[in-house]
Amino acid sequence: MKSMKSLSRRLVLAGAASAGLLLSAGTAMAEAVKVAAIYTLPVEQQWISRIHKALNTAQDRGDIEYVFSENVANTDYERVMREYAEQGVDLIMGEVFGLERAARKVAADYPDTAFLMGSSFGPVAPNFSVFDNWIHEPSYLTGMVAGEATESNIIGMVGGYAIPEVNRLMNAFMEGARAVNPDVTFLVNFIDSWYDPPKAKESAFAMMDAGADIMYAERFGVADAAVERGVKAVGNVIDTASDYPNTILTSALWHMEPTIDKAIANVAAGNFEAADYGQYSFMGYGGGSIVVDEALVPPEVIEQVRQTETEIMEGMFRVNVNDDRPVSDQ
Repeated sequence: MKSMKSLSRRLVLAGAASAGLLLSAGTAMAEAVKVAAIYTLPVEQQWISRIHKALNTAQDRGDIEYVFSENVANTDYERVMREYAEQGVDLIMGEVFGLERAARKVAADYPDTAFLMGSSFGPVAPNFSVFDNWIHEPSYLTGMVAGEATESNIIGMVGGYAIPEVNRLMNAFMEGARAVNPDVTFLVNFIDSWYDPPKAKESAFAMMDAGADIMYAERFGVADAAVERGVKAVGNVIDTASDYPNTILTSALWHMEPTIDKAIANVAAGNFEAADYGQYSFMGYGGGSIVVDEALVPPEVIEQVRQTETEIMEGMFRVNVNDDRPVSDQ
């Protein structure tokens, strides 16, 4: 989108307004679709929170009846999936990165139930669809901000697990930073956990001790370290700027509404089938956006980012997808 909307001091460049193309899809539903979600972590966790938020939005519109289970261990996941399927829900959602085979086995046993699961792999006919947070485009844009902001030319990056879903965002960020600052170097570490703020914080401190003056906060805990040391940080998936004043330069945001609304509409119309819903996380569908703090980022940098954003939205610039594990330059 070419227009910019100012929210206090926060500038939303690629907004979720594009999701409106899909939000209306549910208005003609005769009755609410029954949806159950299964999460391995609390709904407050950043990645899961985006799914939970979108499903609650659909429920508030009256499009779905929504129930969920959180903190489900991998060893219990298959059982919970079967319980929801036996209850006759129309659509089951969740993330199956650690239990792909078990989840696909359940889906095969309930061909009349629609499944839409976060996955590293592809869909399986007739009813197992997949999605992921394909926000590599806004991640590239946040990298541009970071590349212009660093004075030491050292950026620290703390990730959870080195899986494709994380790698592609970090690689896109690095590419964006290098595009505006060829001298920038990176320190990269994975804490092998989706939620361990103390460990992420410790890793961030080590990178700052090595000279990093900008931190990429793929995990919770990194921004806390940035606040303590007085350095800037870049957010991922959600906007945490209000929790870390004068710290978060920019964030790449994920909006699950386009993905979920498309799936709900297909279930309601009776034409849900196995598909990869990943494209609905792209900026063009309103699935991804970038927010920039105009009090921390110079106007000329924001304009530079906006120009690249416009090229992405118009199909004139494509951000590379690189699923390889990112590594440190030093």
